[in-house]
Amino acid sequence: MALRRSTRVQALPKAAPTLTSQLKVTKRKASTADSELSKSAAEAIPTINGRGPSTSATPAKRQTPRKRTKVEHDTATPADISAVKTESALPDSAVKMNGTVPLQDPLPRPAEPHVANAPIKSPDSNKVVTAYSTWSSDIAGPAPTGTTNSILDDAVAHLKRMDENGRLTPYIEKFHCKVFDAEGLAQPIDPFRSLASGIISQQVSGAAASSIKKKFVGLFEASEAHNYAGSPDFPPPALVAAMPIPTLRTAGLSQRKAEYIQGLAEHFDSGRLSAEMLAKASDEEVMEKLIAVRGLGKWSVEMFACFDLKRMNVFSTGDLGVQRGLAVYTGKDVNKLKAKGGGKWKYMGSEQAMLEAADKFSPYRSLFMWYMWRLSDVDVSALEKMERTEAE
Repeated sequence: MALRRSTRVQALPKAAPTLTSQLKVTKRKASTADSELSKSAAEAIPTINGRGPSTSATPAKRQTPRKRTKVEHDTATPADISAVKTESALPDSAVKMNGTVPLQDPLPRPAEPHVANAPIKSPDSNKVVTAYSTWSSDIAGPAPTGTTNSILDDAVAHLKRMDENGRLTPYIEKFHCKVFDAEGLAQPIDPFRSLASGIISQQVSGAAASSIKKKFVGLFEASEAHNYAGSPDFPPPALVAAMPIPTLRTAGLSQRKAEYIQGLAEHFDSGRLSAEMLAKASDEEVMEKLIAVRGLGKWSVEMFACFDLKRMNVFSTGDLGVQRGLAVYTGKDVNKLKAKGGGKWKYMGSEQAMLEAADKFSPYRSLFMWYMWRLSDVDVSALEKMERTEAE
């Protein structure tokens, strides 16, 4: 038995060092900050075949499951991120390999904080656009110095330099952000599919959203038999824009959601939204044009810009988890502030205070925001799942 187990272990492929091999979570004496950090650290350790890393030959003592503390939310937060779930342009068969998306873009590309760093699939064709796919020194000036292999390291170095109170660095050293690493930046996305799926998922359970989406796609499968350009398992904007609202509603969509999705399709079909614009436009222009679409709120657009487009300087002041984390980072007593009340900005006082506190971490505020969720003890594993296509 021992020989067979040894053989299996030796047969495993040698992979690049993982977070588990690089980081060692040490025990500390209980304090409020250390307790929260240890709890999050345990969630961050990768697993192999569903089992966590073994730290001792002695079987672990069975513990009574601890009830998860409910976190109040004024707005949607990463704990219920399904409303803006990422839709990869990859087929489901490529995603179901061990539940992960394989690396699709192994060669490093130019990367820069204020553009989209994800490959973006044009919803009406098979063309994949990147921010610097048509870059020319004559037109755009010098090439960016960062690449998809280095931009996360650049961001981490900047955050550590700006971490004057030292509260952020321990989290950076313990938790690796997969969203912006080379593999995360290699995953292509279909923006229409992602945004439309987000609208479908708003205010319904995951199971209900999956059922509605299947029926929605089925409307076009029945009428077109896949004789259209674009992803074979999601209709392109032109067909959705032409579909009558009553027909869209037969998929289980409400009147308002059907109107939202058709309106979104019209924006892509008319060219008001495009893969090129989403890849290359400024952060401000992308936010402005997406928020102009009915059904897309500011928070949803911020999450799309951060986790789908992989823009590095997004900071959501309206997310309560971010506000709580920032309060912890700036040394405030979150429990007292929570008990005291004070409305939308009860943890930080005002939106301006949040912007000022985060400003020094620009142009990498997206990564700073990701760590604020960690400080707030929000389950960010839900965010990382946004990098996968729905299994169903």
